[in-house]
Amino acid sequence: MKLSGLLLLSPVCCLAQKAVRPNILIAIADDQSYPHASAYGSTWINTPAFDRVATEGLLFSNCYACSPGSSPSRASMLTGLFPWQIEEAGTHASSFPSGYVCYTEVLQEAGYQVGYTGKGWGPGDWKVLGRTQNPAGPEYNECRLVPPVKGVSEIDYSTNFRVFLDSLPTDQPFCFWYGANEPHRPYTRDVWKKMGRTEASAKVPAYLPDVQEVRGDLLDYAYEIEWFDIHLGQIIQELEKRDMLQNTIIIVTADNGLPFPGAKANCYDAGIHVPLAICWQGHILRHGIEQVAVSLIDIFPTIMELTGTPYSTIPLSGHSLAPLLGIGEGEYEPHEIYSGRERHSSARPNNWGYPIRSMRQGRYLLIRNFHPERMPAGNALPLGEKNPVNGYCDIDGSPTKKFIIEHRSDSAFAPYFRHAAALRPEYELYDVEQDPDCMNNLAEVPSHRRVLRKMKKRLSRSLRDMHDSRTGENPEIWESYPRLKGPMRVFQEE
Repeated sequence: MKLSGLLLLSPVCCLAQKAVRPNILIAIADDQSYPHASAYGSTWINTPAFDRVATEGLLFSNCYACSPGSSPSRASMLTGLFPWQIEEAGTHASSFPSGYVCYTEVLQEAGYQVGYTGKGWGPGDWKVLGRTQNPAGPEYNECRLVPPVKGVSEIDYSTNFRVFLDSLPTDQPFCFWYGANEPHRPYTRDVWKKMGRTEASAKVPAYLPDVQEVRGDLLDYAYEIEWFDIHLGQIIQELEKRDMLQNTIIIVTADNGLPFPGAKANCYDAGIHVPLAICWQGHILRHGIEQVAVSLIDIFPTIMELTGTPYSTIPLSGHSLAPLLGIGEGEYEPHEIYSGRERHSSARPNNWGYPIRSMRQGRYLLIRNFHPERMPAGNALPLGEKNPVNGYCDIDGSPTKKFIIEHRSDSAFAPYFRHAAALRPEYELYDVEQDPDCMNNLAEVPSHRRVLRKMKKRLSRSLRDMHDSRTGENPEIWESYPRLKGPMRVFQEE
């Protein structure tokens, strides 16, 4: 799947295919799960800009990220390849080999002006292996603002977008990545109180305890989603003001699930099931809610097809979503949806990761934990550390994490700790239609043995076909990829 260099495309060829090529705006939240937008019916989160995109286009109810961590998820979205197909870029906070082509580079070669504001690809070091720009494009982060609260980024996303548009030559199409740093932690605690919200308004998922600390934490998370949405609304207004909205394809999503125990860094639905809405005024013929399962790996081929950019010689693992949008000919063939992770944080001895692969097929989600002897959320304590809340480092620090760890011996709350941090079996199976919070593992239930056997066989064959090293001759190569961003912790082997 690796290319020796960027496939050169002729702008003349692309212009010939489309007299007026559409612009591309991708808005990507940092750590937002489905269904946390008001378009999905969430009454405790207000997202009018996302809702507008959903209403004017198509809203997807079953979109999956390729990884439950931002760096590999974004890399897959940019390359159209799964994390296990892109070497170092497929793990967290490492590097991004220059031989893998990103859709941003293809569009640049095709005559598009490309840029990003906020968080592009990351965390990681994109320079170390020879890239000359962030895989998301040239950076536009100079404009700053005074954040309304701590934890919200000082980057003025919408103003940076205006600066980008001001630099755009007349009639040149653009591809812009609005990568908010929200709702990534840390949050300002209890900011929801200033919004006039009540604790009762928050909806607590089954994998979290329904207590005051968690409800408040969820409402603080909601505040940051709304901050992301405010800037999305301002960006859309800017397009309207410049009479550019009708010719702009808008794709709004998130890189992975919410930063709570049992969600982010896990291949449960809460970690990989993300929002997605796509609009293109006057062009998208299908509206409403699309139930077919899709993947963020589909973004690359979708952009290529909608912009009329040749891409048949580029090795991609995704499928264009154009048929679901009612654009062009052909049908979208439903298929299995794959996700996975390797290292997330520095959370175990020797910087080991926790390798997972998952497959969504119909109503079922199969998860394979390749090292079930390792702690899924990380080891309990780094050396020299005495506070247990500072362990389990694959879980972001938060009031919710603190509550779960401090009450792990309480019989009423121990199940929540076990779900997030206890050892797991090699295989897990969930009926995500009946059990979206992934609380009831069906892998050992006799009535589901046939489903389990069939899905295990399919997952193994697919991973081999995709040349996943976890199923090949060098399964531990992932442990050799360096961690280049974030703290390095020392753990004693347990």
